Amino acid sequence: MTTDTRQQFASDNYAGACPEAMHWLATANASGHEPAYGEDRWTQRSTDMLRKLFDIDCDVYYVFNGTAANSLALASLCQSYHSVICSPVAHIETDECGGPEFFSNGSKLLVGESQSEAARQGKITPAAIQELVTKRSDIHYPRPKVVSITQATEMGTVYSVEDVREIAWMAKKHHLRLHMDGARFANAVAHLGCSPADVTWRAGVDVLCFGGTKNGLPVGEAVVFFDRKLSEDFAWRVKQAGQLASKMRFISAPWVGLLEDDVWLRNASHANAMAQRLYQGLRQLPGVQTLHAPQANGVFAQLPPAAVTALHARGWKFYQFIAGGGCRFVCAWDTTEEAVDALLADMRAVTG
Repeated sequence: MTTDTRQQFASDNYAGACPEAMHWLATANASGHEPAYGEDRWTQRSTDMLRKLFDIDCDVYYVFNGTAANSLALASLCQSYHSVICSPVAHIETDECGGPEFFSNGSKLLVGESQSEAARQGKITPAAIQELVTKRSDIHYPRPKVVSITQATEMGTVYSVEDVREIAWMAKKHHLRLHMDGARFANAVAHLGCSPADVTWRAGVDVLCFGGTKNGLPVGEAVVFFDRKLSEDFAWRVKQAGQLASKMRFISAPWVGLLEDDVWLRNASHANAMAQRLYQGLRQLPGVQTLHAPQANGVFAQLPPAAVTALHARGWKFYQFIAGGGCRFVCAWDTTEEAVDALLADMRAVTG
């Protein structure tokens, strides 16, 4: 039995862990006995590094995955009779299996309008927020409490610093909190070229779910509360949800490798560059229509159905349901130029 070891483009979750993360995982493992449940030196070190990165004394909690990060963060901002405003293709709306509603005991997701150009790019707009907040104010309507934005979006686009500021202004106008689903936050920052602080708390974000897994960690996301008052009892939420790692150092130590010497940013910049390489190649192929220029590490295109079938037959893996009927190709921290060129070569063969 032979195994196809080629790099794939279905998701950046396909990639392994980066060497720097694995180095600190092994170092933590070799450090002997350590206190459990986050009282170890590695958790302290990595959380201090995150505070330095964001230039604020924030509260940081590690969980195993993005579903828990988003769901628990939103539950900390909502009561069961509240609602969360998001875009039609927000991950919390389309791919969390009801997690936000479950962990908040019923907070409803309110989806913004879907006809504008911003909505087609996966974004929520201040106007959509205004419309949902002012739609009704009676006691029969779930009271809006939070706005959630995905950075980078499910469509591979990025909210600019000014975009975030405008959304935050509208949220604060209506006394709403602002949550950022940052599963690909590193890719967004790499595209923007700004500091992490400028596109989060300085722009008005209250809570960030900082994705580590897609950026080169073996496992683990960081929930970052820029306002410590909002994280009251969050540790108990993490425990109750089964997200408190007893050997926390094996989640937190790899973060040291990601944060040291800006490896997180280098990984994201490389993934973005490979997406640009793929995008430029796709634009040259007959019968292929790219949906928009990538801003992060995802490329979206419409391919002829026969070409899709042929690519699958050749062993390539990629998703179609995410791009509204198109195909999504995602590059990772370790994607090589050779892998991109091999995919393009097969695309050229099946579309020519």
